[in-house]
Parts: sequence; structure tokens; C-alpha cells
Amino acid sequence: MPSPPPELAPLPDAPGGPASLFRRWGFTAAGWRDNRHGEWWLAAQLLLIGALLLPAWPAPTALGLAWPLPARLVGGALVLLALVGAVRSLLQLGASLTPLPEPIAGAALITDGPYARCRHPLYRQILIGALGMAVLLGSPLHLALLLALAVVLGGKARREERSLLRLHPAYPAYRAVTPAIVPHLPWLDWR
Repeated sequence: MPSPPPELAPLPDAPGGPASLFRRWGFTAAGWRDNRHGEWWLAAQLLLIGALLLPAWPAPTALGLAWPLPARLVGGALVLLALVGAVRSLLQLGASLTPLPEPIAGAALITDGPYARCRHPLYRQILIGALGMAVLLGSPLHLALLLALAVVLGGKARREERSLLRLHPAYPAYRAVTPAIVPHLPWLDWR
């Protein structure tokens, strides 16, 4: 069989390229079919985060409300704070970062920086950002998305922690003293 013309040939995967990164994280076609590494949790999370970009529905004006500027400013500030917090949390994870709830084999357990105050600070930042969007837009849809994200992220974190308990002997002690996502909220904090 002749090889494809050079402009149609697949690009080789350079070391550290996207394909090798996805493999390192544990992505496989089979995983998307059977959720072996928690791929469905990630898909639900990404779908809900993407939906946060939708316009307000119903818009406050459709309900006869004038959404106050202070509420919009507080919402915008929450979104910005969440973005900054998410970047800090991502950087703190370093080589332990994976978007799937299945930890990378051999990755270090991170318990300092943002992880000293919360076991899942990225999830906390996503929820703060979703709250910010709901307040910014005055949108019942975005409030529903925030609640749906809380359910999905709580489930994804529980899935992740089952593996962390197996992989890291120090995890039970860390879990006993550190809130999961939001302290004292039963679905978002289990110790």
C-alpha cells in the first residue's frame, strides 16, 4: 500500500507532545467506552463548565428585574479569583496533574500550597467560578449549573480518593484533617 502524501501523513508524536501527554494521563479509547479511569466524570465536568459560557436564562430583564451593578461586580470578582486560584492549584500539582480522577501511577501526593487547605482546590475554584457566573449574570440556569457541578465534582473527587487511598499510605491522615472541597458541606466535605 502506498504511503500517503507528506501533507496528509500523520505527524509523529514528539516526546512530550500532546499524544504522549494524553497517554501519560491514562486516556484510552477503551476508557471512554467503559469509564475505567473516570473519563465520564471528566466529560460531565467539561460539559457543565462549557455550559457556564451560555448567556443568562432567563435573563433578569425577562423576569422584570434590573440586575444590580454591585452583584455583577461581585460575580466578576469571584470569576477572576477562581481563575487565579485554579492556576495556582494547577502549578502546585506539577507532574502529578491529570484531568482524570485516576491518579498517575508513581505521582507524588501534593499536600502543600493550596492543597494544605483543601484536598481538591481545583474543584473548589471551579465551584467558585460557577457561583461567580451565576451572580454575575443573575441567571437561574447558571445557578442550576453550579448545583450540577457540585454533584459531579463531589462524585469525581470520591472516585479519585478511592485510588489515592490505595496509592498513598499518608492519604488517610491527610484526609482526616483537610476538607475535601468546601468545609462542612456534607456532599463537598467528607473526612
